[in-house]
Amino acid sequence: MADPPPLTAAGPAIAAVRGPAPAMLAILDRGAAAGRLTHAERLPARPGVAVAWPDWVPTAVADAFEHAGIPRLWAHQAAAADHAWAGRSVILATGTGSGKSVGYLAPALTSIGDGSTVLYLAPTKALAADQLRLVRQLGSGTGQASPAEFAPELGLGLGPKFGLGVRPAVIDSDTPADHRAWARKFANYLLMTPDMLHYGLLPQHQRWNGFLRRLRYVIVDECHGYRGVFGSHVAQVLRRLRRVAEHHREPGAPGLVFILASATISEPARSAELLTGVPAVPVTTDAAPRGAMTFAMWEPPLTALRGEAGAPLRRTAVAEAAELLADLVMHGVPALAFIRSRRGVEAAAAAVRHRLAQAGAADIAHRVAAYRSGYLADERRDLEAAMRSGAITALATTTALELGVNITGLDAVLIAGWPGTRAALWQQAGRAGRDGREAVAVLIASDDPLDTYLVHHPDALLHRPVEATVLDPANPYILAPHLRAAAAELPLASADLELFGPAAAAVLARLADQGTVRDRAGKWHLTGKAAAPLPGLRGTGGRGVRIVEEVTGRLVGTMDEPSAHVLAHRGAVYSHQGDLYLVTSLDLAECVALVRAKDPGYITSARELTAIAVSAERRSARWGQAAVHFGDVQVTRQVTSFVRRRPETGQPLGEEPLDLPPRTLHTRAVWWTISPEQRACLAGAGVDLPGAAHAAEHAAIGLLPLVAACDRWDVGGVSADLHPATGRLTIYVYDGHDGGAGFAERGFAAASRWLRATAQAITGCECAAGCPSCIQSPKCGNGNEPLSKAGSLALLDCLLADA
Repeated sequence: MADPPPLTAAGPAIAAVRGPAPAMLAILDRGAAAGRLTHAERLPARPGVAVAWPDWVPTAVADAFEHAGIPRLWAHQAAAADHAWAGRSVILATGTGSGKSVGYLAPALTSIGDGSTVLYLAPTKALAADQLRLVRQLGSGTGQASPAEFAPELGLGLGPKFGLGVRPAVIDSDTPADHRAWARKFANYLLMTPDMLHYGLLPQHQRWNGFLRRLRYVIVDECHGYRGVFGSHVAQVLRRLRRVAEHHREPGAPGLVFILASATISEPARSAELLTGVPAVPVTTDAAPRGAMTFAMWEPPLTALRGEAGAPLRRTAVAEAAELLADLVMHGVPALAFIRSRRGVEAAAAAVRHRLAQAGAADIAHRVAAYRSGYLADERRDLEAAMRSGAITALATTTALELGVNITGLDAVLIAGWPGTRAALWQQAGRAGRDGREAVAVLIASDDPLDTYLVHHPDALLHRPVEATVLDPANPYILAPHLRAAAAELPLASADLELFGPAAAAVLARLADQGTVRDRAGKWHLTGKAAAPLPGLRGTGGRGVRIVEEVTGRLVGTMDEPSAHVLAHRGAVYSHQGDLYLVTSLDLAECVALVRAKDPGYITSARELTAIAVSAERRSARWGQAAVHFGDVQVTRQVTSFVRRRPETGQPLGEEPLDLPPRTLHTRAVWWTISPEQRACLAGAGVDLPGAAHAAEHAAIGLLPLVAACDRWDVGGVSADLHPATGRLTIYVYDGHDGGAGFAERGFAAASRWLRATAQAITGCECAAGCPSCIQSPKCGNGNEPLSKAGSLALLDCLLADA
C-alpha cells in the first residue's frame, strides 16, 4: 500500500502504518485540507524489557500468571513488586497498558499465601467490580486466558486450580448483608471504593478485626484520580485506616505497605506521600512495549450561529467526533470516542447511526453503541464483550471506559474536548493500540480557551511532563470532620496527631472549643455534641440537599448545599444518570429539592453575583510595577437568576429571577494587580478596563488546568477596575471549596507561564471580538458582559512586561 500524502500543513509528516490505520490517516489528511487539523505527530514505537519472576514469588503464583499468558515480567512490574515485598511503600506510575496490576498482584497474592490480607481501593465501583471479575476468572482452570485481553491490566482469580486460597469480595453500597457477613469472616482480598472504606469499614472496624489484624498491603489503584477536594478527603481516610490497622495488627506482624498504581504523573513520590502520609519509592520507567501512535489535534470550524453577546460559535466537539466516528465505522476501523457527558454520548451514537443511514450504510449501524455509567452491569458487560469480539466496532463513551476495562484491537481513539489533565488524556489515548498495533488518537477541541490553546501549541501537550496531583490534606474544613471520625473510631491520643499532619493540633483545639471532643485521661473522646454525619468525600461537607421526585417521593440523588444553589434551584434542569428532571422547588430549610422527570428541550445555567475580600496575604511576587499575590479570601456569592439555553449551542432563550440567600466561602485565591501608573497608561490608550479585566479573568480560569490538575468548574473568579481590597485593577481566581483545594496555590507558583499561555490562547483564537473559545465563560454570572478581547491582551502585556 502506498504511503498517504504527508500532512505538511500540520507539522511532521506521518509515515504509513499497518492495518486499517491508513484509512484514519486519509481522514486526517482531508481535515488538514479543510483547515481543521492543526497538528499531527507520530510517536515512535518502543520495545519491551522483560525479566524473570523474582525468586520470592511462589511457583503457584508464577504458574497462575503463566496460565494467563504472562511467563515473565516487564522490568517496572518486577521493580515495584520487589519494593513492596521488601516492605517499602511504592508508587508505580507508568503508561496505560503497561500492566501495573501485575506489579501489585505479585506481592499481594504471595502474601495471601502466607496468611495475610489485602485491601484494594478503586475510585469507582465499576473498577472494583471489574477487578473482581478478573480475579475470579483468571487462573480458575476454565480455559486459557487471552494474554492480549488480560496482560495489560491483569487481575487473577486464583481458585482451586493453583491452590492459593484467594477469597476475593467486593463491598459496596449494593452488597447484601449476608455477603458482607461472609466477607468479614472469610475474605482475604477485599475490593472497595474509598467511600465505602470511609462509611462502611472504618466506623465498624471492630467487626473487621479478623481482616485488619492480618492486613499487609493496601493497593490504591488509579491514584492520579485522587486530586483536589476528593483527594484531600481520601488522604485523611487513608490516615484513619493506618491508625485503625495499627490498632488491630498482630504483635510482631509486619507493618502496612501501600502500593499505588497511577497513570504517568509528575512528582509521583510527593503525590503518594501527600495521599498516604508515608514515603513511597517511585517506579516510573515504563518497560512495556508500545506500538507507534499518530497523535492529531483537531479544531472544529466557526459556524454562522451566534451565542451570548452575539459571539460566533464553533461546531461542537461532539458533532465533529460523531462525523469522524461514522467515517471510521465505514472504513472498518475499530474506535472509541470519549465524550464528556452522558447526554453527549447518546447524542453522538445517534448521530453516527444517522450519518451511516445517509451514506447508504444503515446495514452496519448495529456496529455502533453508546457506553456510559448508569447502564446496568449486564448491559456494560455485553457491550464490552461485543467490542472485544468485533460485533461492535465503534463506541461513544464517557470516562467509564477510561479506567479498568480492557478492550483490545482498537486502532483509533477520538477525544471530544480536553479531558482535564494530561494524565487523563494519555489514559484515554492509550486505549488504542494496546495489542501492539499502531494507532491513532485525535484530540478534538471544544469551545474553550484551554482547548484552543492546546491545539495551537502542541508542545505544551506532547512534549511536557504530565501534571502533579494537587491536593491539600491540611485543609481545616476537610481535616476537622475526619478528626471527629477518628475520635469516634478510637479515642485520639496526642501521638496520633502527627499522623494527621502539622495542622491537626490546631484543628483539634477548635473542635475542643466547640465542645465536640473532650480530653479524658490524655485522650480525646467524641462528645454528645458531635452528632454531625460523616462528610461526603466528593465535596467539603456541609448540609446535604436531597433530590426527591415529587410524584413518587423517590430519592433521586443528593448534593451539597452550595451546589444546590447553582444546580437545583427552582426551574433548573437537573441531570442524573442520563435522566433529566425539572426542579419544581428548592427548600433550603428542609434541605430538599423536588423534581419531575422531564426533558424540557433546554438546559439551564445560574447567574450569580460575587464579592471577595482578602483575609490574609500569604505570599507575593513583584513583576516590576505589577504584582501577583496568594492568600486567604472570603467570597460572598448569591444566585440571582437563571438562563434557559439551547442544549446544542448554548444560545440564551430567556432569563428568570431567583430569590436565594447569599453564601459565604472561606477559601484561598491567587490575584494580580497593576499599578496606578500602568492603569492610567492603559486608560489613556482607550482600553476598556472593566471589559479587559473581565475577559482576562475568564481566559485565565480556562487556562488554569494547564498548570494545576483541576477543572474550570473547580475555581471561580472576580475582577474589578478598582477593587476595594487593593485599590487597584485586580483579578482574582479562587478555589471553589471551603479552605481551598490547592489549585490557586499551584497557579501562583506557575503564574508567569499560566498568564503567558492565557495571552497566547486569546491571540490564537480567530474570532474578532471574543467567543467561548477565548474570553467567554459558560458560567459567567454577568452574562459575559462587559468583555474586551483587545483590552485583555493589552492588560496581560502590561502585567507580564517585567514578569
